[in-house]
Amino acid sequence: MQRNINGVRPLSLFVLFFLFALSASLQAQQPSPQNDDYISPERKKAIDSLALEKVRDLSKYIAIVGDKSTPFSEADRVIQRTLELFAPGSEMGVSSVNSTEILYYGVRTYLERLMQLNYDRVEIEWYNIQYISDLERQPDGKYVGVITIYQRFSGYKEGYEGNVLLYKDTTKKDITVYVERKETQIGGRTIGFWDVLLGDVRVTETRR
Repeated sequence: MQRNINGVRPLSLFVLFFLFALSASLQAQQPSPQNDDYISPERKKAIDSLALEKVRDLSKYIAIVGDKSTPFSEADRVIQRTLELFAPGSEMGVSSVNSTEILYYGVRTYLERLMQLNYDRVEIEWYNIQYISDLERQPDGKYVGVITIYQRFSGYKEGYEGNVLLYKDTTKKDITVYVERKETQIGGRTIGFWDVLLGDVRVTETRR
């Protein structure tokens, strides 16, 4: 059988070359300290803190918008601030203990419906905010994680003897978190940074 000058069959040489190329390709896909897509443990800790802070901001904004004493102009301003937290096309889930159906609305629509709830007083509290799915790198270079929260909702009607509780539930929700590498121009220089945006808010459990 014919061999090349090094004593290796041509077919075997091709296979070796293919495996070498495949190995190099896989190594290139792995994030490293020299790769802009690499997130160091220190940077990840800062990103996690920012994501949790944005979720806490969302909880405050929802409470303000849902509060019947909030002036319309203030509620509208807060809605604009809330939209800035989310990735385009994100949706928020709505559920009830009186139904098994879960409805999803765009963020603005969700907040506008919240303002129109037929109660005289609304109280909304978020608690137990924490990661349940760590940030994982996606093929497009973004990182995706999930933060879970519990929401306590109470709706009251005014009566002769004070406010009467008409409806109350506790909802568990999972919030998708997107972390993406972006660039901006500062003083003529291109500066890279990690941006954190919230995604869909999905209802996983509703109880009294």
